[in-house]
Amino acid sequence: MRSLRLARLGTWLIAFVVGAVYGLAGTIAHTYFLGWFPLGLVLAIIGCAAFLAAVRLLTMDRWAALSTGLGMMLATLIFSGTGPGGSVIVPETSAGVVWTITVPLLVAVVIAWPERVRATRES
Repeated sequence: MRSLRLARLGTWLIAFVVGAVYGLAGTIAHTYFLGWFPLGLVLAIIGCAAFLAAVRLLTMDRWAALSTGLGMMLATLIFSGTGPGGSVIVPETSAGVVWTITVPLLVAVVIAWPERVRATRES
């Protein structure tokens, strides 16, 4: 029983760290535009949504997905502020606002998504 609990905690910790990496990558990449098209923002949203969904579906654990999402949101929050040298990674532009709002919405949708119910055949 104790090893199962440690395995779950380890899964949540790894999910948190990898979620933070995805959140950091999205926070840095969301500002890339290809002409008028916000390619970095689109790829960051797709990548984070896909990773959150994958964690939720593969582990069948809301808590692992929540841990991943918390890592993403924490990385976005930390790197959205002004750095010690006065630099800003997420400027107050439309792409920055969309990125900052989309990450918590993605996490909420993936966490709140209902469990898959398997139909049982009556004998």
